[in-house]
Amino acid sequence: MVDPGRAPEADLHDRDRDPGHTGFMKVVLRHHPGMPPARVRVVVADDHPLFREGIERAVRERPELELVGSAADGREALGLIRDEAPVVAVLDLRLPGLDGLQILNAVTRDGLETRVLILSASGDAELVYRAVQGGAAGYFRKEADRHTILDAITAVARGGTVIDPDLQAGVFDQIRMRGTGEDRPILTAREQEVLRLMADGLSGPQIAERLIVALPTVKTHQARLYEKLGVSERAAAVAEAMRRGLLE
Repeated sequence: MVDPGRAPEADLHDRDRDPGHTGFMKVVLRHHPGMPPARVRVVVADDHPLFREGIERAVRERPELELVGSAADGREALGLIRDEAPVVAVLDLRLPGLDGLQILNAVTRDGLETRVLILSASGDAELVYRAVQGGAAGYFRKEADRHTILDAITAVARGGTVIDPDLQAGVFDQIRMRGTGEDRPILTAREQEVLRLMADGLSGPQIAERLIVALPTVKTHQARLYEKLGVSERAAAVAEAMRRGLLE
């Protein structure tokens, strides 16, 4: 008897590329004659209705995939993963309630067998690295075409790890930098800008005005800086950054 939660037999051909799917391998699905093909159970979570519904429609169009649930927030998504035990969960990074990384951490912590594919508007190399390090089996930008996304779901279901070709160089850079053993946290370009302006004595509102961003955005960058530097306030952050050579 075929387990409905298992993916069908598939061959991945590195050289069998679809000209329309640049940079991504084509997945050829096969099943044994006389046996119904197993379907890959999929959960989709995104707080943007149009995007979520587009992915839902695309999944339904693939005979080897079965949509077993969709969610608009992180807590609902985690509940679906626990209740439905999908083979693959397709998650946005920025979800209300619980974000994609928090859901990923819960899946890993609880030993759930669901594999996670992140679809995000962000291509920030640090976020991609954190997702993969946290156990994500795949990461693609939302702008990827539907065929690439669906092929990624199938590849992830077969045990593969797939990353948007346009993001791979940034991930390798993160791996190299984190492997140097230096006592330097990896800061994003924006975090470095905020740190320099903090060192120059600018207040939060002044930094927001200088960078043309909202004040809550500045506060988010500051909170991440404090976490990476192991401090709890701005003066200590500047002092620690100077000690580590992060400020010239």
